[in-house]
Amino acid sequence: MNFVLTEEQEMMRQMVRDFAEKEVKPGAAERDEQAQFSREIFDKMGELGFTGIPWPEEYGGAECDFLSYAIAVEELSRADAAVGATLLAHISLAGWPLYKYGSEEQKKSFLEPMALGEKLGAFALTDVSGSDAAAMETTAVLDGDSYVINGVKSFVTNAGEAEIYIVFAVTDPEKKAISAFIVEKDSPGFAVGKKEYKMGLRAAPMAELIFENCRVPRENLLGREGEGLKIATGALDGVHYAIAAQAVGIAQGALEEAAAYAQTRVQFNRPIARFQAIAFMLADMATKIEAARLLAYQAAFLESQGLPYGKASAMARLFASEAAMAVTIDAVQIFGGYGYTKDYPVERFMRDAKLTQIYEGSNEVQRLVISRYLLND
Repeated sequence: MNFVLTEEQEMMRQMVRDFAEKEVKPGAAERDEQAQFSREIFDKMGELGFTGIPWPEEYGGAECDFLSYAIAVEELSRADAAVGATLLAHISLAGWPLYKYGSEEQKKSFLEPMALGEKLGAFALTDVSGSDAAAMETTAVLDGDSYVINGVKSFVTNAGEAEIYIVFAVTDPEKKAISAFIVEKDSPGFAVGKKEYKMGLRAAPMAELIFENCRVPRENLLGREGEGLKIATGALDGVHYAIAAQAVGIAQGALEEAAAYAQTRVQFNRPIARFQAIAFMLADMATKIEAARLLAYQAAFLESQGLPYGKASAMARLFASEAAMAVTIDAVQIFGGYGYTKDYPVERFMRDAKLTQIYEGSNEVQRLVISRYLLND
């Protein structure tokens, strides 16, 4: 078992870290305060090949592995988790279904411009049914050469900014069969609804989508009718380790800020890092991060090798998000009163960490998934 990253993976880490330090980190606080998405940052990621890291060159991708992708999400999130959220929704949730289930024509028409960063992708699964995807109320009815979609989707990351949406709808109410569709932003009957003003990840757009007799060409059916839940589950398996990598990046950023502050903040004639209470807190934070990182990397490695990764991904997501929440809370504590102000980034890290326990399948759902693997349900 080899825990050493390849030369290509290390190069990816350094390239993304340099980009994050120069292009992402400087405006992170302002974008968070204004809840402002930066298309410029996304465009620059496209120019550098980040928006298509795991996809083959024939579809505009960088043809790297999924571990390189997880490393990129981690490094972006170390500077601004909102940028990491935009990328993981674009690649894992929108790109993966197209790559795995799309026809060659669909891949060339939709995956390629996404991989090149020319178009942004999004994934619309959740509606009023919440985590119970099988009970969704959005419908799609075949009418001639088009499907007519009606319903409302909630909490869609990249909504309003994305040009391409992977949308799930019921196509056979009696059998409760769900299908997946590729919906373009300018489709008739499609609109962006209420924008969510979130506690964290504020610069990652999230909104509802409204479908009122939205007509989608028949050829935009992704996969076969009735395969929607299969497609959604596969996409979510991948996004869980990506969110784990995001959580690791958040926690790493918070640890670095806390360690630096603890070495400069003097109380009782010595830096607070020299007090055992603080030193041990930092040690525990670092240990949690490293354990979470290994879980995230393991799941990404398994997918890269074509091996089953669903359980590993759920475990990584569960542990890493819990670790990120614990680490960021401790980081705020180390800063004391200053940690509770916006003068330092640790309060933002703490707010961002919370959503990693909730979105794209809460930690309660992850525990359910893991237990089903254990009990062979």
